[in-house]
Amino acid sequence: MPLYEGLGSSGEKTAVVIDLGEAFTKCGFAGETGPRCIIPSEIKKPDVAKPVKVVQYNINTEELYSYLKEFIHMLYFRHLLVNPRDRRVVIIESVLSPSHFRDTLTRVLFKHFEVPSVLFAPSHLMSLLTLGINSAMVLDCGYAESLVLPIYEGIPILRCWGSLPLGGKAIHKELEYQLLEQCTVDTGLAKGQSLPSVMGSVPEDIVEDIKVRTCFVSDLQRGLKIQAAKFNIDGSAERPSPPPDVDYPLDGEKILHVVGPIRDSVVEILFEQDNEETSVATLILDSLIQCPIDTRKQLAENLVVIGGTAMLPGFLHRLMAEIRYLVEKPKYKEALATKTFRIHTPPAKPNCVAWLGGAIFGALQDILGSRSVSKEYYSQTGRIPDWCCLNNPPLEMMFDIGKAPPPLMKRAFSTEK
Repeated sequence: MPLYEGLGSSGEKTAVVIDLGEAFTKCGFAGETGPRCIIPSEIKKPDVAKPVKVVQYNINTEELYSYLKEFIHMLYFRHLLVNPRDRRVVIIESVLSPSHFRDTLTRVLFKHFEVPSVLFAPSHLMSLLTLGINSAMVLDCGYAESLVLPIYEGIPILRCWGSLPLGGKAIHKELEYQLLEQCTVDTGLAKGQSLPSVMGSVPEDIVEDIKVRTCFVSDLQRGLKIQAAKFNIDGSAERPSPPPDVDYPLDGEKILHVVGPIRDSVVEILFEQDNEETSVATLILDSLIQCPIDTRKQLAENLVVIGGTAMLPGFLHRLMAEIRYLVEKPKYKEALATKTFRIHTPPAKPNCVAWLGGAIFGALQDILGSRSVSKEYYSQTGRIPDWCCLNNPPLEMMFDIGKAPPPLMKRAFSTEK
């Protein structure tokens, strides 16, 4: 049961806040300082060996409906232990979330669990609530991609967003390849066996654990030397001295020897510039150039970095060093007059910042009630408005004249008073 039950202004029960990420889901109650549970966004099927990912965009709607129904049932009745009919729901969503996924999730919540109302809140906007600022350049380094979105005076500048498929998934793929290529395993029978001879592939949960426990981000000078040695054609560049090797126990009988060069080289894919000269650092600068010129200084001095990938040791220091290094290059030096960049430190770990913003917003019960989509509205219209669409028709145009519009509805994050 949530803390401080019933202390809100209207006495209604606190809302449930769910941040449904592609790798992990954060779930808890509004008004609290952290999520009650952080669990993998997957469910186990009896006829399938591997767990099934819940957040999938390329499957049919009915299959997605069944996955979401089972997963949200687990959230409510195994982790939160509350009745879904009693509480409003705040869903933290990505800007890139497809409409069919949002519609299916809404149908599950309203039709199956019969929640009283749902609010879809963009993660980039929610992260600013934790800091009490209105304008910032927000970078979300998550599992599937890194997404940057500038927000000025509380309004997302949608035409200036940028995204790259660089995140936890790309690091895991590179790390698994390097482990199978270079690492050896000691077993009870023999030592120094190649990893592919012991296990054909490394499970993703083990890859992630190795990443969290052993990998880190190098500083700028060391990182540039690692990249030069990796892409060295004539053999003239030397790799800097590697960190120590690490022994990682796979189970009671097998020990994996993680060689030192892997520990700092796999994360370099976030900062290596590809053929189009793009990386995580260039995302911020390219987005900044697209912004109106009178907003750039304020946005550059208010950088907010969220997402699980940003928790890697040394990530923020390297990101700032990369930005300061790149901003002196001709491509950005002429376009950007500002040279001052500052990163905020939110009052939560990067992977929980967006959830905490949703918990703060959900605790404002009067505002939550007016901004949410009610069950009555959804049952009459069968649709959920898109917060980022500025061309939504007003409610009076969607209904016959003379009929009262559905209750409890305002376009989310509109500029209307």
